[in-house]
Amino acid sequence: MGFSLRSRTLRAVMLGFGLALTAPIAELNAASLLSPGPATLIRQSTEPFGQRTSLLAGGGLHDKWLGVQRQLAGEMVQLAICEGDREGCASQEALRFLAIVDAGRARDGRARFGEINRAINLAIHPASDLAAYGEPDVWATPLATFARGSGDCEDYAIAKFVALREAGVAADDLRIVVMHDLLGGEDHAVVAARLAGHWLILDNRRMAMIEDSDIRNFRPTFVIDQHGVSRYVDAPLVTEAAWRPAVPAN
Repeated sequence: MGFSLRSRTLRAVMLGFGLALTAPIAELNAASLLSPGPATLIRQSTEPFGQRTSLLAGGGLHDKWLGVQRQLAGEMVQLAICEGDREGCASQEALRFLAIVDAGRARDGRARFGEINRAINLAIHPASDLAAYGEPDVWATPLATFARGSGDCEDYAIAKFVALREAGVAADDLRIVVMHDLLGGEDHAVVAARLAGHWLILDNRRMAMIEDSDIRNFRPTFVIDQHGVSRYVDAPLVTEAAWRPAVPAN
């Protein structure tokens, strides 16, 4: 099991090309729990949430993500070295991360997604960037997050995205999605993983995975995949019928 150092290093570089973000965005705080609901998704594309996207380049968030990419390239080399020599690995966070990847590789399909989602949710304690770094918006790589032991929603999402790729999930079937909470007004980052044509949402606020079609009160705004970072251009997210107020109970 595992890959040679050369092949894993090349994967690290290729993975880096798939992680890029653009355009300013508010701080990604952990938003309220995703709520399953009866929303009717308007599917106009094969992207999560069925909305069309437009590839972006440049901007403040793009520059932030480039910094993550540079750090991630080094971490992927470290992971490759530790995977080839577990006993000689001096990085405890790398060994913990690889153990999660191993557990994911041992499973298939939805079980693989669920294994990594639960393991990373349990491995990281929620904490704001202000509490951890004294800064309002810091995007951390997986080993940096594991070394600290805490992070906010985008840190969970980055760690899951990398772990799923390392566990063998195809790049075409993975996204990091930034969503806006229409009720709370916050932004929230999750991972979307595709299985048999359906997008499952891996969220740091819940252990169970739900489909994008079962999410309400959130509007997707940006998505990251192997091609770069795109902006969702379609609205509304759901049909008008889904936004009708509920009838109060008697």
